[in-house]
Amino acid sequence: MKQMSENTIQGFIQELASDASTPGGGGASGMVAACGMALGNMVLSLTTGKKKYAAYQEEIDGLIADANTLTEQLLSGMDADAEAFIPLTRAYKMPKDTPQQLEERNRVLEEALVGASEAPLHMMSNIMEAMHLIHRIAEIGSRMAISDAGVGIQCCMAAMKGASLNVFINTNLMKNKDVAADMNRRADALLQEADLVGNRTYELVLAAVRPKED
Repeated sequence: MKQMSENTIQGFIQELASDASTPGGGGASGMVAACGMALGNMVLSLTTGKKKYAAYQEEIDGLIADANTLTEQLLSGMDADAEAFIPLTRAYKMPKDTPQQLEERNRVLEEALVGASEAPLHMMSNIMEAMHLIHRIAEIGSRMAISDAGVGIQCCMAAMKGASLNVFINTNLMKNKDVAADMNRRADALLQEADLVGNRTYELVLAAVRPKED
């Protein structure tokens, strides 16, 4: 399989608009989240080495390393999401003409649905880490570039909700309702945390960039 993360932007968009099963919402969510984290890293790049922020230099160095790692993980998540979808498409194509065939199809489909849910759940966890990083970047990063941290957090908020939909569409089809409920709880917890961190970060950035009213 061609790695989506190595595609050109134009190529990715064209494939996204096509009738191909992948990339889809999961790949788009990974791309948007990676852009969000990269924007946070841009703020760090414009902050590092500046005398005004010297007190934070050691922390900034660590944040840059963490942001680079997370950006790569989010891009890799695009491919992981697509790869997790392959067993699902294969399962749907399995024969179901006899009771034995139907039983085997249902077994394979259930396993595929779990895998197709785990990939976006893992992506959501990475997005949450990125959001915490961006919040800290908004606190200590260059005031000249803080708006980019705000755009980055909005990208991650959209990606988080997008990835969650890829979880829910699969858990909704599972026969094992206990497994489905556990995955839904994990997704809901991440959504709630993202809402808190995202809104807090956005308000922090908005207060810094919006002109004060007389």
